[in-house]
Amino acid sequence: MTSRLKTQEKILDAAEHLFAEHGFNSTSLRTITSKAGVNLAAVNYHFGDKKTLVRSVLDRYLEAFMPAVQEALIELNKRDTFSMQELFECLREPLQGLDSIRTNGMSRFMLLIGRGYTDVQGHLRWFITTRYQNTLSLFTESVLKANPALKPEKLFWRLHFTLGTCVFTMASSQALLEIAQSEYDQGSDVNAIVDELIPYLAAGVAQ
Repeated sequence: MTSRLKTQEKILDAAEHLFAEHGFNSTSLRTITSKAGVNLAAVNYHFGDKKTLVRSVLDRYLEAFMPAVQEALIELNKRDTFSMQELFECLREPLQGLDSIRTNGMSRFMLLIGRGYTDVQGHLRWFITTRYQNTLSLFTESVLKANPALKPEKLFWRLHFTLGTCVFTMASSQALLEIAQSEYDQGSDVNAIVDELIPYLAAGVAQ
């Protein structure tokens, strides 16, 4: 790895850790540079500004997650019919695969995505919907294929509620696990959250 790439990785690693722990709004570039052991000019040189850095942190996961989701959806759509449960299951393996990219990748990705929405990072939502428009469109088309009687206005609300549920769950994943452990003596991990989340979302969109 070249010196330039090493510096980029150091900045991304530091930013990811701080964004996940403190959120995007509460993390300054100076805090990131201090943790990364680089100067502010290095961040400006490699990323330009904080918005680009935020997108780059998420895109390390998205560039693996989104193509995997699209591949799963394409395979699913080779069938004439499928259920919403089967549709949402297309997200499971791509999420789990993030652990092979980075340690605790699945958990970290869910937390970062959740923070991206709760911190009102509009530019991040724009980036995701623009860069990965084909995958998101295919998901919407698949929902309609599984529910051909679903009217456009109903689809809008159900996908909106689905997103809201996912964002809250992602942003609160660590707290939810701690509550499950302390209140119900239920030792679990982020995979257990996905186990609960998928059938709930499938039922909500399909009803």
